[in-house]
Amino acid sequence: MAVKIRLARRGRKKHPIYDIVVADSRSPRDGRFIEKLGQYNPHTTPASISLKDDRALYWMQVGAQPTDTTRKILSVKGVMLKKHLQIGVDKGAITQDQADTKFQSWVDAKASTREEKLAKLATGKETAKKAALEAERKKKEDMIEAKKKAEAALIAEAEAAAAPAASEEETPAEEAPEAATEETSTEE
Repeated sequence: MAVKIRLARRGRKKHPIYDIVVADSRSPRDGRFIEKLGQYNPHTTPASISLKDDRALYWMQVGAQPTDTTRKILSVKGVMLKKHLQIGVDKGAITQDQADTKFQSWVDAKASTREEKLAKLATGKETAKKAALEAERKKKEDMIEAKKKAEAALIAEAEAAAAPAASEEETPAEEAPEAATEETSTEE
């Protein structure tokens, strides 16, 4: 019987959560399985993985073949490295203490890089949020400035329209007395 370590989909529509299971390769994706090893949620940032490392290592050692996605998940959790180191111990290339120290140093390095990535994600989100707020503030200031310019232009246009009308009113009034004086002078 060919045994696979693979993902079984569950969760709601368009929002899957996957179970990491050991199953017969002939059984359907979401069908019968031998053992549930953990869970994988790709919708969190970063993706959350819970896994029974010791059971996954056991199944890998007895010949279960992981699918491509589960191989990456097992690699991220360190199961593939642990299997590799255990093979070295079984062959006599290294001792169990050396394998344990190599694995622990790998775990420590992995934890530090993960913390750096999480910090970078957090600062990246904060920076993006600040940039968006700054852009929105600048856009609002530009809109206010444009509104002030439009009001000033309307006021200037109204004053320009009122100025010729006022000058037209003043000129006939000024001409009228002159015309009246001309009429009086012609009558004499």
